[in-house]
Amino acid sequence: MPRGFDRERTNVHKLQYHFIWCPKYRKSVLESEVRNRLEELIEEKADELGLEILELAIRSDHVHLFITGDPTLAPNKIMQQVKGYSSRHLRDEFDFGLPSLWTRSYFVSSAGDVSSEVIEEYIDAQAGE
Repeated sequence: MPRGFDRERTNVHKLQYHFIWCPKYRKSVLESEVRNRLEELIEEKADELGLEILELAIRSDHVHLFITGDPTLAPNKIMQQVKGYSSRHLRDEFDFGLPSLWTRSYFVSSAGDVSSEVIEEYIDAQAGE
């Protein structure tokens, strides 16, 4: 198995996603106590989903989340879970004066370092070489 990859019973993988999302109207509401609580909530949800947070940067008007996960959880489901969970809790605890906390949109990109050598190594390992 190539180094740095995770092995499950039926697959070998290394999936990393970079997400960015913003509060409604790009309001600068993610400061001080809200920022700290949001970080806790994202960490809780990541643990629940079996995701590893590689980097988390919360700015006053947007969030960057760089995670690694397994292939059974699609990026749109990750965002649905993280945004829904954090919105519910933050809206209960803080008054933002917004119709909803997050916009419906988000940015996602995949990241990785799979070279042709890694693919060849994997194929050779499957062939028993």
